[in-house]
Amino acid sequence: MEQINMLSEKFSSLAWGIPLIILLIGGGLYLLIISRFLPFRFFGHAIQVLRGKYDDPNDPGEISHFKALTTALSSTIGMGNIAGVALAISVGGPGAMFWMWISAIVGMSTKFFTSTLAIMYRGKDSNGELQGGPMYFITEGLGKNWKFLAVMFSAFGMLGALPVVNVNQLKQAINDIILIPNGVEVSLTSNLIIAAVLVILTSIVILGGLKRISNIASKLVPSMVILYFILVLIILGINYALVPKYFIMIFTDAFSAEFIKGDKVLGGMLGALILLGIKRGAFSNEAGIGTAPMAHGAAKTDEPVREGLVAMLGPVIDTLIVCTLTALAILVTGVWETTSNNGVTLTASAFQNAIPKYGQYFLMVCVFVFSISSLFSYAYYGTKCMSFLIGASKKHYYNYLYILSIILAATTSFSTMINFIDGIFAFMAIPTMLATILLAPKVVKEIKAYRSRIKS
Repeated sequence: MEQINMLSEKFSSLAWGIPLIILLIGGGLYLLIISRFLPFRFFGHAIQVLRGKYDDPNDPGEISHFKALTTALSSTIGMGNIAGVALAISVGGPGAMFWMWISAIVGMSTKFFTSTLAIMYRGKDSNGELQGGPMYFITEGLGKNWKFLAVMFSAFGMLGALPVVNVNQLKQAINDIILIPNGVEVSLTSNLIIAAVLVILTSIVILGGLKRISNIASKLVPSMVILYFILVLIILGINYALVPKYFIMIFTDAFSAEFIKGDKVLGGMLGALILLGIKRGAFSNEAGIGTAPMAHGAAKTDEPVREGLVAMLGPVIDTLIVCTLTALAILVTGVWETTSNNGVTLTASAFQNAIPKYGQYFLMVCVFVFSISSLFSYAYYGTKCMSFLIGASKKHYYNYLYILSIILAATTSFSTMINFIDGIFAFMAIPTMLATILLAPKVVKEIKAYRSRIKS
């Protein structure tokens, strides 16, 4: 296991170098500038679209704007917000959150462009059904000569869609919050039982396809976000005197890496802190990775810009709101300094510290629902990638790989799983961002056309 962990760590470090940071953050800033900061100027209009003001049941696609967003959010709101933020703070201190914010603000423009392209260049799979996503906007928008990028995205996408981090941290939460306090011995057998239950639940839903996944996600995700929001506000209310101090510390420590643990990266500790924040931000909101455009590409609309505007709300909800709340809960309770825990265990410590007896059980409910909803949507992403590579009639074979990964994740360490997914996400971002930057001028033209249609 130690050798596997070392290999996954080297894989992640190799993938997350300066070129990828330039591509993700530099590329996102370029998109923000050429759109003249459209995500911020059209924020109110995006809310109207999300509320269904412009919905037309006769538009092409499978699901509504709202269901497309909740399906995308069901994969991003989850362990990225609970375990990912905890990991960032345990390694990099409060300043890591600032760089997650930067990742999210830039990610709004990235999400807007990638999801607009997912509607502009929808393609057809081997069954003749309309599909969206990076692999389709690469082949439809850039042409057959660029198909190697689409193949690269789909190959890594099948691995990136494996729910290994969610399953691993859900198992950890069940062990720490339910089994161990009640005297149950945690072993390989207990972990396999947890995996078996998750396999059964996941199989029931994913075999029903996108409509079943989106229906369940649209009901589960909003209610759990509200519950989680209320719980964290209670924690912040109890520790209200400390909130301003730690909120300011997020800014002041963003340029002071005294907390950073581990090897020096990018030539110094500050570089390591920036890298950590951007990496955890990418894991949390997935902007530029290419997963969300697969969900948004299935939306019922013939206006690409509208779906892009809905998609850009994802990083706002996911990172600027939910991740910030998690970070403040961990900081004000002081558990980040008094324990060596990381991941979901650290977040559970914060909840237990602030709300004794009940806090961690409330968190367990949120963790369970977030993880389960992520399991459903990731399966959809993986089957779309396999469908592109070997044909829609064979996409069901992905479910076997998916189920196998649930069993693997429940019996493997957190560090191995997070490093594996970090590395895979990096290789998914390369084709997604390259194609998006190349096609960006066409999106800008579409923005101008859309604005003229709105005015008339």
